[in-house]
Amino acid sequence: MSAELSITFGGYSSAGVKDENQDAFALWQPTSGAVRYKGLGFCVADGVSCSEHAQQASGTSVTHFLNDYYSTPDSWDVKTAASRVLSALNSWLYHHGQQASARHNSLVTTFSGMILKASTLHLFHVGDSRISRLRSGSLETLTRDHTHRAGNRDLLSRALGMDVRVEVDYRSEDIAVGDVFLLSSDGLHGFLDPKVLTETLRALASDGRTQHDFEKAARTLVEQALANGSDDNLTALLVRVDQVPTADLNETHRELTRRVIPPVLTVGQKIDHYEVEQVLFSGTRSHLYKVLNLRNNRHYALKAPSQNFEEDLVYLEGFIREQWIGSRIDHAHVMRIEPPLAGGHFLYHVCELIEGQSLRQWMDDHPGPEISEVREWTGQIISALRALQRMGMVHRDIKPENVMITRKGQVKLIDFGTVQVKGLAELPSVLDEDIPVGSVNYIAPEYVIDHLADSRSDLFGLAVVVYEMLCGEQPYKMEKVYRRGAKSWSEWRYHPLKERRKDIPLWLDLAIEKGCHPDVNQRHQAYSEFWKDLNEPNTTLLSAYEHRPLLSRAGLAFWKSAALVLGIVAVIEGLYILRLNL
Repeated sequence: MSAELSITFGGYSSAGVKDENQDAFALWQPTSGAVRYKGLGFCVADGVSCSEHAQQASGTSVTHFLNDYYSTPDSWDVKTAASRVLSALNSWLYHHGQQASARHNSLVTTFSGMILKASTLHLFHVGDSRISRLRSGSLETLTRDHTHRAGNRDLLSRALGMDVRVEVDYRSEDIAVGDVFLLSSDGLHGFLDPKVLTETLRALASDGRTQHDFEKAARTLVEQALANGSDDNLTALLVRVDQVPTADLNETHRELTRRVIPPVLTVGQKIDHYEVEQVLFSGTRSHLYKVLNLRNNRHYALKAPSQNFEEDLVYLEGFIREQWIGSRIDHAHVMRIEPPLAGGHFLYHVCELIEGQSLRQWMDDHPGPEISEVREWTGQIISALRALQRMGMVHRDIKPENVMITRKGQVKLIDFGTVQVKGLAELPSVLDEDIPVGSVNYIAPEYVIDHLADSRSDLFGLAVVVYEMLCGEQPYKMEKVYRRGAKSWSEWRYHPLKERRKDIPLWLDLAIEKGCHPDVNQRHQAYSEFWKDLNEPNTTLLSAYEHRPLLSRAGLAFWKSAALVLGIVAVIEGLYILRLNL
């Protein structure tokens, strides 16, 4: 990105006419690396005054939200990370609030928070605190108050800690240089004329205003609200966007080519503190070596890109992403990649050394395997895919070549160069994939047609692999469709597994058919559902099969036979007519 996200901010909070300030606000300015992946966080909370622990509720909410949000994986998108944190926070407040016998001891608070990441505002809100934005001289309230009228009073209808579950409003907006945001409690915005707020924020929108100016403006707003008769706590947090990161091709090129692609290595050569002991693979795209770490005397696999791709930014971005991903996942069935060497000059990554064979080789060596063997590998692959799913990742290239089986019979999922990461997808990039990544016949239709993929897309590839393990062929033949361009998922036509392997029970065939159904909405919606159907008959699927029209139930072999019979009948009729004419 050509520039980092930059802001100016300032805030002020006061108890006002009350003895205790039950408002709270907080912000977090992390290191530049964390800003890139997690953004900048700001929040305001207003503890419900009828609670003895209102101050604890508001203070806990703002501090724990930011602490916990920045502890979530970098691979998570903002909405997922913040929503999970707020859900856990609400549960904590509700549980501890219910421990007291008296209702007034509950821990209830409003919450309004925003995350500025890259060029996007992510807003999270519950209660009657507010977030407003000044843009091009106009002030707009971005939140809505969760209140209802009771007599002459407005009562909260939603807040953190009020119920066992909470519905938090979410909204995302583009941000622009010069945007000024105001996060406020109702003790402030309830007693200020919108014109006064607008004029104050307009004065802050211009360049040259410092943090001191923002803190002074926040205090002035509080004093004006008090002068207008505010009888509540008052909080104002002001934030101005000074710089927004944008995608820049030249900077992207410099970042991706900062490290030099090493030359092809031979046995005995050293790179940094690794010594090559064996060349495992040498191809046009990459080179793989078995190396000895001279610092800890352990063996690893070292993967380096081919110099043929030194100007291919999409390839290099995928190579660097592979290391980023592999170093963040710690799972028994996912290949581990070591973090990059600090200060290193060469582009490569060091992986866990996997000694064994690919699933493709195993399939070649074991045609027509037992169903129990296929289940064994499938269960381990599902475990690996769940690990990716929990990290907000989609592999997008599930195939037998990307599954390794160690000598101890343990599955390892490899090759993360095509992995889609929700958190990274929120960052601006000039590098777009012209065509879907992955291998033909394993790519889910929704990804081919709409370039959209989620965990169900990986499930599609997995179900195709399971089918192929059992019979040595694939359920769809799509080469011709891809060449002319697929337009609809209806072009995927499933070939029944039972026609290729007679000992496969119908219920298992139906389970696999559902797992790789071309319509993503007809597919299993979770790995657990697919796994269950692979282990026991799904009576719903069987019943639906029995009620299918004969046309859809009949397999390809039936229709080939029918066509042959009709052809023979046509020939006989033709001969009969010819004889009559003679």
